[in-house]
Amino acid sequence: IMQALNSKKAFGAAVTQYEHQSSSLGCKMVVSVIDPSALLGKKCDVIYWLSGLTCSDRNFIEKAGAFEAAVKHGVIIVCPDTSPRGVDIEGDSDSWDFGKGAGFYVNATEAKWAPHYKMYDYVVSELPPLVDKTLQTTGKKSIMGHSMGGHGALTVALKNPGAYASVSAFAPICNPVNCPWGKKAFGGYLGKDESAWKAHDATELVTSGGAAKFPDILVDVGLADSFLTDGQLLPDNFKAACDAKGQKVTLRKQEGYDHSYFFIATFVAEHIAYHAAALAK
Repeated sequence: IMQALNSKKAFGAAVTQYEHQSSSLGCKMVVSVIDPSALLGKKCDVIYWLSGLTCSDRNFIEKAGAFEAAVKHGVIIVCPDTSPRGVDIEGDSDSWDFGKGAGFYVNATEAKWAPHYKMYDYVVSELPPLVDKTLQTTGKKSIMGHSMGGHGALTVALKNPGAYASVSAFAPICNPVNCPWGKKAFGGYLGKDESAWKAHDATELVTSGGAAKFPDILVDVGLADSFLTDGQLLPDNFKAACDAKGQKVTLRKQEGYDHSYFFIATFVAEHIAYHAAALAK
């Protein structure tokens, strides 16, 4: 199980940072958790939060202000890191959008990165059983994320619809095969064959997939987000793909909000309520 490194209390919930040895990543990893189960005296459903580029397990914990909503809705929120840590690979710190803090939630196939950069396996296969063993969970889960983590949440959910009750995202990278961030990351981790990239692209997964996987997918994007205007996020591509397949998407374009945690903090309680309602069904 995971070992607790430190714990604080917020709104009655335990806010704990755990450490464990990861078999899929081949290194020690830290995970931060908002856990109201002891306060509420019951097992809780879990929402996984996947963070964005340059982030760690702490950004959501320290900036999103999600404690009160987690307690109100009786959910545990689990925040993993965004890449392997403590493993040094040549080139992993050369830029902020590749390598450390930028695992993109894929299993790397390029020889240099493949031994450690398996964030997809870590999030989908390794972490949930570990969380269920360590914490008082019901075994039910949903997933959400921001930016690169929004891409992660959408792709993980679309590839494993039976495993998650619901999915939502803030400013997700919706169509990475067609944006600079995605092309750089996928080229580095997955190689030059662009056809192999499509399995890790939410828009492409919907286009090539069958019937709707979820009753709804909630996506919030800020209209003052420079990454939206720079063509990194491409939410309209995702919405068009979903519309063509009959997959309902609630795409909310929020006037005046940017890419930051000020935006996330504004709407995070609505996302937690959205997942709690799906988990309760």
